[in-house]
Amino acid sequence: MHDDLIARAKAWLAEDPDTETRDELAELIDTGDITELSARFSGTLQFGTAGLRGELGAGPMRMNRSVVIRAAAGLAAYLKKQGRTGGLVVIGYDARHKSADFARDTAAVMTGAGLRAAVLPRPLPTPVLAFAIRHLGAVAGVEVTASHNPPRDNGYKVYLGDGSQIVPPADAEIAAEIDAIASLHDVPRPDAGWEILDESVLEAYLARTDAVLAPGSPRTARTVYTAMHGVGKDVLLAAFARAGFPEPVLVAEQADPDPDFPTVAFPNPEEPGAMDLSFAQARATDPDLIIANDPDADRCAVAVKDGADWRMLRGDEVGALLAAHLVRRGATGVFAESIVSSSLLGRIAEKAGLPYEETLTGFKWIARVEGLRYGYEEALGYCVDPEGVRDKDGITAALLITELASVLKEEGRTLLDLLDDLAVEHGLHATDQLSVRVEDLSVIADAMRRLREQPPAELAGLAITRAEDLTRGTDSLPPTDGLRYTLDGARVIVRPSGTEPKLKCYLEVVVPVAAHADLPAAHANAAQLLTALKRDLSTAAGL
Repeated sequence: MHDDLIARAKAWLAEDPDTETRDELAELIDTGDITELSARFSGTLQFGTAGLRGELGAGPMRMNRSVVIRAAAGLAAYLKKQGRTGGLVVIGYDARHKSADFARDTAAVMTGAGLRAAVLPRPLPTPVLAFAIRHLGAVAGVEVTASHNPPRDNGYKVYLGDGSQIVPPADAEIAAEIDAIASLHDVPRPDAGWEILDESVLEAYLARTDAVLAPGSPRTARTVYTAMHGVGKDVLLAAFARAGFPEPVLVAEQADPDPDFPTVAFPNPEEPGAMDLSFAQARATDPDLIIANDPDADRCAVAVKDGADWRMLRGDEVGALLAAHLVRRGATGVFAESIVSSSLLGRIAEKAGLPYEETLTGFKWIARVEGLRYGYEEALGYCVDPEGVRDKDGITAALLITELASVLKEEGRTLLDLLDDLAVEHGLHATDQLSVRVEDLSVIADAMRRLREQPPAELAGLAITRAEDLTRGTDSLPPTDGLRYTLDGARVIVRPSGTEPKLKCYLEVVVPVAAHADLPAAHANAAQLLTALKRDLSTAAGL
């Protein structure tokens, strides 16, 4: 058993093109570290609809140059079978460890396979890559990023020529091509032959960012901005300058790219403590709002002053605010969101007489909605310019929310005032999440099985009026691993995360509000219900 493991590790070592991971693996073999070798050779990182994501290191269960070269070769083989030989593949990358290496390897593999490859000029936001695919007429795009994962991770995200991320069956077909690669020695990797793009692609992206704003709209709101040690700063500052907004005050400690993310435990604005430096900067400079991007700047977080201090708006709150702003501006087209996002968007669209659609979780689904005008997901993702970027875009979302804050500022109002108006008009839609990070993935499988075998009859004292197992699909949704409970005045969705070792439970309660005076009581009621939902759901799932 151990002999077989050592033999597989040695075979991998013989092919590894990276001195760093070769040294790491050689040491594990020399010291006979069977536990660690077993973990790294227990299978291969699975290529799915999020592409690849995992911890950096040697071996098939880690992110490294060998794994990336195989992924690129599988993608190239898939594209050629689709009749795309000679087509252009655009490659972008963030500032994480190894990102530039993975981008260069991908360009070499595409070139060797008879495709044309073009690499973005430097680490840039993911939405710039998503834009470049459509702008340059590419047949596919690759973004090397692990988004807001921990520093030790990296990832590989694949887009097809329509500029949106892959969905089934393309993911399985690409995975099959990856599995068919016997040896890295079979993959041609020339030293040159691809193009490094110049600044014109970024200029074209920035020129489009202007289009998300209404001509002549107020541009007075002052912001504090954090790039969360990622790649958003330069592009966001350029977009804000073009738009004529006041220059954002930077959170200096987090302004420049740093793959070690030294000031945060997780570089995700939603994680506790990640926004502390932003709040400190806001207390010192008193802006109208705080804007945060995640490290690859495809997500946008917003914080506002609430009473004496600052608080993060939930993704659902920002989603509703942007929708209300677009409706007020006379937007037409489909408003869409994923099933785990607040049902408030549907109410806003219905009242405005606009078509509305619900999709599975992830922008790979939202971006595919026919006639899309606006799409959002509760995890801080917003698509406000679907013609330009068929994906979430933290730069254009930041422009649009700052325009809204400016419009309200001219009226002597704030984002919170508009949220109150929406609650009175449509009912208070309060959302929360129960998110359980696990070391052992079987905990997630056990919780899902338990909920399927012993479904709860009520949660938080509210009767469950409908329980759906989403693995069977619905009239409007393809099958996915998830459970949806409709309650009297509430909704709960439970699903395993697609990108992290987490079980995620999305909770929403809707409390009717007759007038503004009733809001404090409605908020208190909603908070109580959400707490009870969390408690009862944890018990039912055996967490």
